[in-house]
Amino acid sequence: MKSLSRRERQILDILYARGRATAAEVQAALPDPPGYSSVRALLRILEEKGHVRHEADGPRYVFSPRLAPSRARRSAVRHLLDTFFNGSSGDAVVALLDESAKTLTPEQLARIESIIDSARKRGQS
Repeated sequence: MKSLSRRERQILDILYARGRATAAEVQAALPDPPGYSSVRALLRILEEKGHVRHEADGPRYVFSPRLAPSRARRSAVRHLLDTFFNGSSGDAVVALLDESAKTLTPEQLARIESIIDSARKRGQS
């Protein structure tokens, strides 16, 4: 993801949200959309970089992301941790909890507590 332009990231976000889309659908979903030819060119570049693939659906191409969403999510989280938290997942969790503590539901808090308890038990083994 490091070598992607803002537009390329936007297109990938659209493809991950939809699962697959034509160039026209991508264009319609982009903010301040460029021309159709530009969208096609960006999709081709993303394909050359290995982020996107296409399949023919009659006269048009349908594009989809190459990486499974779970793998892309792990990669994005790793990039976020490395960029903003010096690789520390603990620092990231603290930052997230500081930011959202007031909006967490009792169920979410219980889940977080359970994960912390499990981590403590694994650390003692």
